[in-house]
Amino acid sequence: MDYIEELYKEYFHDVYLYARTMTADENTAEEVTQETFFKAMKSVNKFRGDCDIRVWLCQIAKNLIFSNHKKSARFTGEEIPDTLTDSSISIENSLEDTQQTMIIHRILHSMAEPYKEVFSLRIFGELSFKQIGELFGKTESWARVTFHRAKLKIIDELEEQ
Repeated sequence: MDYIEELYKEYFHDVYLYARTMTADENTAEEVTQETFFKAMKSVNKFRGDCDIRVWLCQIAKNLIFSNHKKSARFTGEEIPDTLTDSSISIENSLEDTQQTMIIHRILHSMAEPYKEVFSLRIFGELSFKQIGELFGKTESWARVTFHRAKLKIIDELEEQ
């Protein structure tokens, strides 16, 4: 039990940030994070150690989010605003602007996988390319290329608006 408490203290924030990027809702992210550690406690003996423990915990969170999403299948139906600020600035800097962030979130919502998830993990989850690659069972280079392509897709969408 002490091991799970240590994991909880050390990785709660990382798992929460990951869940927050995947759900875009604080309460849901909190619930997913709590449930992630509950599931980890029940299956810690199944952890093979072939990846970083943080990656394993995020994979549990990802599975919970996808399972919950399939159950609820919610769509907001919100329209994308017609106005936009200058899209020539970098995406990372654009995220500081709340309105721009919402527009990027809407673009991300419609983006195909794995681009959507890789971008979210990198920007919002603050995971390294190595960690992202491990999550997908791919290389660090694959994560870099996928992130770059996602970023280009977002820039194209911003310029079209």
